Amino acid sequence: MTTTASPKPADAPATLGLTSEQRAFFDENGYLILPDALSADEAAALLGESQTMLRDFSIADHPMTKFSTGEKEDHVGDDYFLDSGDKIRFFFEEVDAFNEAGELTKPKERAINKIGHYLHHLSPPFRSISLSAKNAAIAKALGFHDPRVLQSMVICKQPEIGGRVPPHQDSPFLYTNPPSAVGFWYALEDCTVNNGCLSFAKGTHKTSPVKQRFVRMAEGGTGFVDNNDGAQFPPDIQAPDVTTDIQSDVEYTMGEVKAGTLVLIHGNVLHKSEKNLSGKSRFIYTFHVIEGQKKYDERNWLQPPEQGFSKLEA
Repeated sequence: MTTTASPKPADAPATLGLTSEQRAFFDENGYLILPDALSADEAAALLGESQTMLRDFSIADHPMTKFSTGEKEDHVGDDYFLDSGDKIRFFFEEVDAFNEAGELTKPKERAINKIGHYLHHLSPPFRSISLSAKNAAIAKALGFHDPRVLQSMVICKQPEIGGRVPPHQDSPFLYTNPPSAVGFWYALEDCTVNNGCLSFAKGTHKTSPVKQRFVRMAEGGTGFVDNNDGAQFPPDIQAPDVTTDIQSDVEYTMGEVKAGTLVLIHGNVLHKSEKNLSGKSRFIYTFHVIEGQKKYDERNWLQPPEQGFSKLEA
């Protein structure tokens, strides 16, 4: 694995949008690392809000839903998960947070994998960061005409038990026809090789088709179905003669970043993270943006709230 930083040109704007060089890097590689997108105070405020929510939520009536990172064949699909698109809910680590008797082996605040999926609307600190003019300008620079924020999460990567996330794309989980999803991924703590930083198979957004979609199954729950009736690449990418799939032997570039960094992630690019074996957590906040002018698949696991997905506008 290698480590590559995104460009930080001298003429980079101080607050809004992207430079032409930054946009070119994203187009070529499928991701972009933007250090210092949050101030130290902003990152600390979001981290503090996350920790408060973890302390305060109750497990008295919690279904103890675990979030699957894809290491197992089963994917989460109960009502607690499926109805979380307009709520703030808490999902436990799939492995190592429970013993064989189903009892927690860690305090509840140290056993949660993620908090989701409506932080960008219901939590004032997360809302102010997510729906900012700065992010609207970035979305415009990426070519969005009607950017919509549709899900948001704090991923905790708990010390010693934070699960590995195998190679995957984001587009199959938030499918539009054609694909349009981009992840906005904020580091709330330093993300290192030791605590499970991201890795990217750069350029695979141009070679990795959306072959399947993660949907609500007719019989209940969730699962993957073949993408036989939708576009597999965004319209600005020509389908290659030879494609790259998730099982391919490709080189991954490490993305170690400092707290406050924003990472933009193309919905088709392959990326992953390893298990956190260290004694330090790796909290991040992420939300996804789709193009509101594209058809959002009615079978997607996440369906819009009554008022629709949140507009991202200046």
